[in-house]
Amino acid sequence: MSKFWKIVLVIGLIALSGAFWYFLFTYAPTTDTYSDEYYEEDLSISPWSEDPSCNVAGINLHGELMTYVPYSDQDYDYASAEYLWWLLDEADKSKDIQAVIFEIDSYGGSPVAAEELGNKIKNMQKPVMIVVRGAAVSAGYWVASAGDRVFASELSDIGGIGVTMSYLDESKINEKEGFTWNSLSTGKFKDSGSAQKALTVEERALFERDLGIIFDKFKSVVAENRGLSSDKVAELADGSTMLGTMAIENGLIDAIGSVPDAEEYLKTKLTIEPETCW
Repeated sequence: MSKFWKIVLVIGLIALSGAFWYFLFTYAPTTDTYSDEYYEEDLSISPWSEDPSCNVAGINLHGELMTYVPYSDQDYDYASAEYLWWLLDEADKSKDIQAVIFEIDSYGGSPVAAEELGNKIKNMQKPVMIVVRGAAVSAGYWVASAGDRVFASELSDIGGIGVTMSYLDESKINEKEGFTWNSLSTGKFKDSGSAQKALTVEERALFERDLGIIFDKFKSVVAENRGLSSDKVAELADGSTMLGTMAIENGLIDAIGSVPDAEEYLKTKLTIEPETCW
């Protein structure tokens, strides 16, 4: 190949590469665009409303439970209480839906989000079957306890009745590296919990006060939802978890089973042939 044609080939490749990147950044959808479409699609119509054969609504709580999920975080392993509450409400209002199977696989999250969903499930006019897959722990169990009947695998992780807000204190590393924390706050507790400084005795007492309030609420909710004594729940509320069989023995779940078992239970209870749509 002559020198002239080599130059022409190089110029052509450069032009083609430039056109590719121009198209990518000009016309490819951005994360925000994807998130808006995702949000609009999910809240425009319930997943089962267009299928007349559906009589059981399948709803998933997978991942860390939050009150809402920011658009930019849609791809992460989060569950939005706002969205799940809406799905439950749609199922409750639907003339075709007769029951809900609410699948949980979560190791916890926001106590506020758990309270919102738990209250919604308890106030449903239609039966809600809880099916635990890998885990219903902490906030995940708070929600699970509100169901009319709770199924789980023998190997499911159940419980974790407790509250935590532990974090890593980086102040020693900062001191070693020569960094100085400059506190510029209008109150002595305003920057409490910052990883950049050591926790004071007063700050610890403040946080432990709030943890105690949430903990007491959690225990009382489980006792009420599961029909257990406060002493029994206090005995179980050490933050540990247990597998399915032990969870039955301690009253935290009702039966070993999965979605087909929940459907069979509904078939017996409602005398219908369940057709679950997710």
